[in-house]
Amino acid sequence: MGNQLAWDKRYNIGVEMIDREHEKLFHILNKLYEFGRQKEKSHWACQEAVKYFKDHTLQHFADEEGYMESIGYAGLETHRRIHRNFRERTLPALELELKKTNYSENSISHFFGVCAGWLVGHTLIEDHLIVSGDAVKQWENLLPEEEQTVMAHTIASLLHNVFQLDPRLISNCYGGEKFGEGIYYRLISRSKEHKRQEFFLIFEEQLIVNTIGSVMDNKSKAINVMIMNVARYVARQLVERIKEYFPSPEHYEIQEEQLLTYEQFHRIFERQSPQFSLLFGTGKGYFAYCSTAADVLPSEDGISILTENAMAEVEKYLYQNKEEKVSSCGKKKLLVVDDSDFALKMMQNLLGADYEVITAKSGLSAIRNITLAQPDLILLDYEMPVCNGGQVLEMLRSEKDFTDIPVIFLTSRVDKESIRKVIALKPERYLSKALPPETIKMEIERFFETRR
Repeated sequence: MGNQLAWDKRYNIGVEMIDREHEKLFHILNKLYEFGRQKEKSHWACQEAVKYFKDHTLQHFADEEGYMESIGYAGLETHRRIHRNFRERTLPALELELKKTNYSENSISHFFGVCAGWLVGHTLIEDHLIVSGDAVKQWENLLPEEEQTVMAHTIASLLHNVFQLDPRLISNCYGGEKFGEGIYYRLISRSKEHKRQEFFLIFEEQLIVNTIGSVMDNKSKAINVMIMNVARYVARQLVERIKEYFPSPEHYEIQEEQLLTYEQFHRIFERQSPQFSLLFGTGKGYFAYCSTAADVLPSEDGISILTENAMAEVEKYLYQNKEEKVSSCGKKKLLVVDDSDFALKMMQNLLGADYEVITAKSGLSAIRNITLAQPDLILLDYEMPVCNGGQVLEMLRSEKDFTDIPVIFLTSRVDKESIRKVIALKPERYLSKALPPETIKMEIERFFETRR
């Protein structure tokens, strides 16, 4: 199936009009992606698919807002703001990129990735809240649109001054979706009152290569340690300049600098409610800026960079990125789903050398990963809040494109009643979390040998 969207009943919110349009939008995006991958693709067909997707999206937004208004939904204005951002910023910016590049495969991939990530996240999170009546939590701390606009102009101006680019704001509700191969940079600052600010700057690798790399006459067209260190310095200066334009009554000092993998960044982002979350297209690659403010935020492992170890740690980060790309080629892909950070890290360490391991902390996050990158095997924690392992498996078995993805349950319960419930869902097998790690790995190896 590849990078395609598969419709599933989990996306249904129980309102026929809305559910019908969601399913149609999924199918239109898939058709566009198919056009984009054809070697001798018809630009006219791509243009018509984009227009068809846009028309249906705008009509869907109008219908959905009308329904929310009719039931007196408390989160209507926030929902409208999210729709307006996608309608007035994201779609026009993506359309412009398609036209400027004559519908290149890269621009179609960008269009598909941004729209698919937005559609999956918006449907599973914001739209499901319509029927539950809850407010949209992730965007509750976004600053007013006037401040968003000023911040976007400020960052665009800084990017132009530094890189001689002409950035376009694609979204001011960037949801943390992955856009190509990226460098994920995090700055943590604290005040004397122990309040904390975090800044995330995400550079698509080709943006760094096409700007800093070209200035430094980088012949290899790949990021090396020196280019990466210049990029870090530029990122830090961007944050300092932004802070000058948006001064805080409290004095914050930067205390930590980190480089993150996409998985680390996404786990952090899912737990936070940003004040700013902006995505830009520059014509040479994508750039995102996110910032949060809170008294206490959970820590997250990343490569911490200090003055005395900067060169070595950057080299380590780039080496890991390169190794992950090389090592993942030809490897079986495992999706490990567990709400425990410790369990995920343990499985990553246990299986990472022999398999490409993707992790998810919830059933909803698992659905996003399954949708956009079909794994060869899912290791699924049975006991999870909100959307448990049984519900995730039911979702998979109801979708024809997912019925053949094997699932092994990981469970901490071994009593007869719990085991009976697990077996009734017909997974490939189940494993007790109490087993030694080597035994779990051996069972996974045995599973793939049996299938061969």
